[in-house]
Amino acid sequence: MAEHTSSSITIDAAPGAVLEVIADFPHYPEWAGEVKEAEVLGQDGQGHAEQVRLVLDAGAIKDEHTLAYEWITGPGSGGEVDEVRWSLVKSQMLRSLDGAYRLAPLGDGSSTEVTYQLTVDVKIPLLGMIKRKAEKVIIDRALDGLKQRVESGASAGGTESGGDS
Repeated sequence: MAEHTSSSITIDAAPGAVLEVIADFPHYPEWAGEVKEAEVLGQDGQGHAEQVRLVLDAGAIKDEHTLAYEWITGPGSGGEVDEVRWSLVKSQMLRSLDGAYRLAPLGDGSSTEVTYQLTVDVKIPLLGMIKRKAEKVIIDRALDGLKQRVESGASAGGTESGGDS
């Protein structure tokens, strides 16, 4: 059974603002350090990406792959998406790549706790310790980049950003 790695961060923005950046795949290379290219291949009826092609360079893990996305509306979320899950459709190097962003409003809803969970399984033999370290690097950089992107005020389609990550 595959183990997963997860981490959380608090972002000073409402869940909707965080989700807007998560859903803005074409701009991932601007803030998600390991993502070098991102292309939406298909959308659902609500305009959410269903499949996305990503070119990833995370040191030990370099690959081009396609992910299928699921946009979850949980109970008590007021009809808003509060979880985004993905799973691997195809890849050269990976056997599986499953993950999720979970968004939970804090206090009056002006802050959001974002939890990122990731499970990676590569086709080539790789020590579990090295795989977990790669997962941790991917998660930490993604959460830090997401926080910086959201809090900078950059929105979907926007390029307003103060730094390069």
